[in-house]
Amino acid sequence: PESLDWFNVLIAQTIAQFRADAQHDDAILTSLTRALNGASRPDFLDEIKVTELSLGEDFPIFSNCRVIPVDDDGIATSAPHGSGRESKRLQARMDVDLSDFITLALETKLLLNYPKPLTAILPVALAVSVVRFSGTLSMSFIPSSSSPAHNTATTMAFSFLDDYRLDFSIRSLVGSRSRLQDVPKIASLVEKRLHDWFDERCVEPRFQEIALPSLWPRKKNTRGGEETPEAAPGASMSRKEAKMAAKEVERGIMAEARREVEREAEEKAERERARQWERDAAEEEELEGMGGAIPHLNRRTPVASCRSRSSNNSYITKVENINNTPSYHINS
Repeated sequence: PESLDWFNVLIAQTIAQFRADAQHDDAILTSLTRALNGASRPDFLDEIKVTELSLGEDFPIFSNCRVIPVDDDGIATSAPHGSGRESKRLQARMDVDLSDFITLALETKLLLNYPKPLTAILPVALAVSVVRFSGTLSMSFIPSSSSPAHNTATTMAFSFLDDYRLDFSIRSLVGSRSRLQDVPKIASLVEKRLHDWFDERCVEPRFQEIALPSLWPRKKNTRGGEETPEAAPGASMSRKEAKMAAKEVERGIMAEARREVEREAEEKAERERARQWERDAAEEEELEGMGGAIPHLNRRTPVASCRSRSSNNSYITKVENINNTPSYHINS
């Protein structure tokens, strides 16, 4: 037998999340009320109201798992490995035990239509609780069909052996003034109906099938991360679209490189202008310093000038301003 501690933890977390969702959402209660008041409701019952729904507090315990070979009909086979008959699939059987208090309480009215319609109306309150369940659960995987005519998905089949135990606690209240509480006949009738309902659906040879989704990794099932429109879930690209997308990416890279070159050229020109401005400022400061040594030297004054060579091979520039006052500037 295999240990099922990990399986018990997984089932417990799933049930805990289911209970938490039921507490914060009325969807389960609304769906249950709609199902009870569907087309199958008898004519002698008024509207059925769900007054209490408790999903319990404990969790089922699975243990004693064993794997056995079965045939296509789910019947266990004991053929040895060397025989001609081989099993096509395996079945896991495990014991399950649950002791809890799962309660569903209802209120309705019995409409007595004899000898004439609405002869009497009898209020009825009923609360049904599952207090104990134990049995053997059998699970197996039915592989998908390879035939094109019968293309079916892989399914998981489960059922319970007929030696299960299912105990109920049933409370009833009938009447408006003189009320009858916990009528034994009502309790036995309800319990029998619940056992029949369970036998017709989940007890061998009957079983339930659940179609399993494809576990193969697919792009449309990918979640998380930053997604571009091209990589969004469900998007499929043909070869032509892939080439167009690659060309678009290449054009974007070239445009970005061109903008980078232009940006570097602008920065270089800006640095050159800054250096030229510094040189001009230095020359202006030098001229202003020389203007203190040679009177009336001013670059900003409109002037007329002439040049002559001095004895030390320097040029002496005679400058006349608008006041006809001569001044001199020596250029080496």
